[in-house]
Amino acid sequence: MRVIAGTFRSRPLAAPKGMNTRPTSDRLRETLFNVLSQRTEGARFVDLYAGSGAVGIEAISRGAEQVWFAEKAPSAVKAIRENLAALKIVSGYALEARGVSVLLEELARRGEKVDLVFLDPPYEEEEEYERTLKFLGSRGGSVLAEDGRVIAEHHHKTILAEQYGALERVRVLKQGDAALSFFAVKPKE
Repeated sequence: MRVIAGTFRSRPLAAPKGMNTRPTSDRLRETLFNVLSQRTEGARFVDLYAGSGAVGIEAISRGAEQVWFAEKAPSAVKAIRENLAALKIVSGYALEARGVSVLLEELARRGEKVDLVFLDPPYEEEEEYERTLKFLGSRGGSVLAEDGRVIAEHHHKTILAEQYGALERVRVLKQGDAALSFFAVKPKE
């Protein structure tokens, strides 16, 4: 696993020990950031269920202004810290080791608005997709900037809803066994 492009291009990244984490493949990250290319520079980016932190680190490498990582598995938190240290990234990020809901509630409480949210829970934990996307789609709990996007990585056979509150799916990209569903806030009528 490596950083695909930007400041840290081709630098290796460590994955958490064990089989509990499924890192986003280099190829899928490249596809994701090709789609997001115009949105990443200067973005406020959230990497939920961050695993090794590869997606958030890719965002930093490509010029994101601020990245928030949320991960509660101790081995994954350790891998994120090791990857950030190895790349000498000392600012422009925050790591929430108590999990996704803690980070999202804190961002909402502080009135933070983010441009891009990436979520990649374990494929088999469908309730995590539902809970997180519903939170992000609720008008009261939304932390998305006006033109923000939410991207969910999931198994290509997993069916995500077309809409979660104010979020509606605008695009799906499939690659191998994985898929990326892109969501945007539905315009007010």
